[in-house]
Amino acid sequence: MKPIVQEKDYFCNSDMRRPPFIPLLIGTGFGAGFWPWGPGTAGAVLATVIWAVLAAFMPALPLAVLTVVLIVLFTWMGTWATRELMPFWGEDPKRVVVDEMVGVWIPLLIADSWWTALAALLLFRIFDILKPWGIRRLDERHGAFWVMADDLAAGVYSIIVLAFIRAAHHLIVN
Repeated sequence: MKPIVQEKDYFCNSDMRRPPFIPLLIGTGFGAGFWPWGPGTAGAVLATVIWAVLAAFMPALPLAVLTVVLIVLFTWMGTWATRELMPFWGEDPKRVVVDEMVGVWIPLLIADSWWTALAALLLFRIFDILKPWGIRRLDERHGAFWVMADDLAAGVYSIIVLAFIRAAHHLIVN
């Protein structure tokens, strides 16, 4: 006898095949994509926490170099993982949050304090959610790279705005 209500399996597609573990781990941002209330925000917060832990133990220049390496590496791995997960979860799966992780690391490149790190996170999420000035066009494209591309653009917009905010703050304070 079949149960009347079946539990939803977040790992499997309709024919109950499970996606491979490594793409699942990378694509979901080490599981952050399974957070039920705003998985994209969960992925961006996790990436910010990872960066903050690294920032606590590293000087600015090595931190910036490592952040660039993370951006490049996770863009490549995230595109691959997304491509591997799309047959299981569809075109732009909400559980895939590695794109948010990469996107928030871009404005974190110029963060130099807790408030600029928080501003980087907030600005990135605003641009990622609202998708202004061409970001939506990237989001509407199909394919694994385009899942990443709109978040890369949101990260670039965020770093530009954060640079202006930092410059304005510097002019006002000094």
